[in-house]
Amino acid sequence: MESIGRIGMPPAGGAGRNPMLSALIAQVFGVLLAGLIVVFLVPQLPRQPLALAAVQGACAVLVSWRLGEPAWRLPIHAVFIPAAVLVNGLELPVWLWPLGFILLLLVFWRTDRSQVPLFLSNRKCRDSVTELLPARPCRVLDLGCGDGALLRHMARARPDCRFVGIEHAPLPWCWAWLSARGRGNLEIRFGNFWNHSLEGYALVHAFLSPAAMPRLAVKVDNEMTAGARLVSNSFPVPDRQPEAVVDVADRRHTRLHVYAPRATQWQ
Repeated sequence: MESIGRIGMPPAGGAGRNPMLSALIAQVFGVLLAGLIVVFLVPQLPRQPLALAAVQGACAVLVSWRLGEPAWRLPIHAVFIPAAVLVNGLELPVWLWPLGFILLLLVFWRTDRSQVPLFLSNRKCRDSVTELLPARPCRVLDLGCGDGALLRHMARARPDCRFVGIEHAPLPWCWAWLSARGRGNLEIRFGNFWNHSLEGYALVHAFLSPAAMPRLAVKVDNEMTAGARLVSNSFPVPDRQPEAVVDVADRRHTRLHVYAPRATQWQ
């Protein structure tokens, strides 16, 4: 840990750092560390490009962890250069590279800014969230709804409720919007959910990331009303006790964290 710091690495704790800069630093330092391994330990490693790429990936993971980047980025760092080496060996047409980049951009959009990757809810999670809906007719919001599968499931189960989903990545939004057509109680909106008020919704579902939870907690406290609930899939709100935790019987051992707005939870 300290030895990494001595070679000039920025301090740990990536919360205030630009995510793209952190990723670039991790990859660059991964290359440098792999180079040191080649020079001082395994000089024959460059003869095996894939093995060298794997070493670089492992070094990038170490640097990313030291920088305090979110855990979901670690496997990306691990496979980024090895995947590039493998794909390069396929001798694919040059035009496939920009096409692949555009496709990834349409699916994940500005994950570097939002720090919220695309997560999809499985069937058991959808069932568990549906069971948390109030018995009365109400409005429900899904923040970052992805392909809209959760909302479609709830809209079918509860035709007496109105469901709204917001998604900012173009391709998932398009799929969700097309799939929602003809469902009178389901609306899919394109945009940034941070700009959408939570007022008037009895239940708000979020499957975001640890990086987004502190800001979401403030938004919930400022905008949600008495009796409303936030259901956070997998990621708890820091320094706050949930009102309930639902253990989902799926392979991921998912936990749904249920919160009341802090300003109203004692009313």
